[in-house]
Amino acid sequence: MSFPKLGILGGGQLGKMLCQAAGCWELPIYALDTSIEFPAGPYCKGFQEGSFKNYEDVVGFGRQMDILTIEIEHVNTDALRLLQSEGKTVHPDPDALDIIKDKGLQKQFYAKHKIPTSPFQLFKDKDAVLNALKEGTLSIPFVQKSRTAGYDGKGVAVIQNEEDLTTKLLAGPCMIEDLVEMDKEIAVVVARNESGEIRTFDPVEMEFNPIANLVEFLICPSTITETQAKTCTDLAKKIIAAYDICGLLAVEFFLDTKGNILVNEVAPRPHNSGHHTIDSAVTSQYEQHLRGVLNMPLGSTKMTSPSVMVNLLGADGYTGEAHYEGLKECLAIEGVKVHLYGKAITKPFRKMGHATIIADSIEAAKEKARKVQETLFIKTL
Repeated sequence: MSFPKLGILGGGQLGKMLCQAAGCWELPIYALDTSIEFPAGPYCKGFQEGSFKNYEDVVGFGRQMDILTIEIEHVNTDALRLLQSEGKTVHPDPDALDIIKDKGLQKQFYAKHKIPTSPFQLFKDKDAVLNALKEGTLSIPFVQKSRTAGYDGKGVAVIQNEEDLTTKLLAGPCMIEDLVEMDKEIAVVVARNESGEIRTFDPVEMEFNPIANLVEFLICPSTITETQAKTCTDLAKKIIAAYDICGLLAVEFFLDTKGNILVNEVAPRPHNSGHHTIDSAVTSQYEQHLRGVLNMPLGSTKMTSPSVMVNLLGADGYTGEAHYEGLKECLAIEGVKVHLYGKAITKPFRKMGHATIIADSIEAAKEKARKVQETLFIKTL
């Protein structure tokens, strides 16, 4: 068969790993982003410099492609709708994308489709939140999320006391939800193609860095019960079908202390919670996304080994040209698979790469993951 020209809006590390997966098939991938120096630059068939938020840039790029997909949500969906009207295939659908990139609309979508999620309220700005507190229609503690543009812990404020209102409260339109008493945070990556085939990867368990609010350890298989795992995968299948999305959807869940499973939020693209599949699954999430958007048969999601994934973050206090200290020592550890994203500049807690540790047991993988954390530092010279 001959492959169509596939264009990606975004040229970051997710685009790079999509290009790497496509290389096995000699599938031509093109990317649009502001600099060819970004991680995907050296790996794609062609790179167009421009903004995926700019209408003209997206239209001009998309008209050269057969199929368009994304590696980041915050793209110009008006341009994507025009391209659809001109006969281009776009995955995910721009209408679904507009819902997902607005956390308030996401919550309303779950309420409409009777998908369990934590109680929430929408506010136009910080003053409206403070007025609700005065009127008694809102009470502390709560979690505040900016409705748009938040990612990797940005645009999220956990308000636990009166002092937090003066130091943490976010400006602009926001969504307020109850502070869930969590037992675990779980994620399921699910894939779908135009033929309606749906497959899920095994649920993963996430442990967070308390300072950066980023995933520190990602554990697969998770420690939840088989019944809980089935509930999560069934909900992920229901959600991807409700959004009518082709390609990947990463679904994040809260498991609260009472045993309730609540949907937190979703991302319609390859996701941090699926990085481990490159090394520990029959089909990686990146290959699966390509299969989904190309309407090819979805691959097996069987896990081949227990694994722990650790994000490799820029060391605190260092900004500048990246220098990797301890890399050789980590590569000497059996089962440690290091993936560096190729970002030239490191910043505190910036995602610079990840390492997947495969072992015979989660306990053994965790021990090696801690060794990686203690050994590898991303600093400046």
